[in-house]
Amino acid sequence: MMGFGLIFLVLIIGVIAYAAGWRPDFLNGRSSQFSSKDANQTPLHILKERYAQGEISKEEYLEMRNDLER
Repeated sequence: MMGFGLIFLVLIIGVIAYAAGWRPDFLNGRSSQFSSKDANQTPLHILKERYAQGEISKEEYLEMRNDLER
């Protein structure tokens, strides 16, 4: 009877974690932390996205772009 209680507790914790948004990689269809979309992006493409999203200023963008193009 004690073993069933432990299994039940683990199941309840798992359901709560899943409902809260935690998903193991094998359930997301990913084999690693990074998706294949991220792996194909160049540094310049990532820089352009950061600028477009407002994460960096125009001056920072131009300076970093010049560094990357050297």
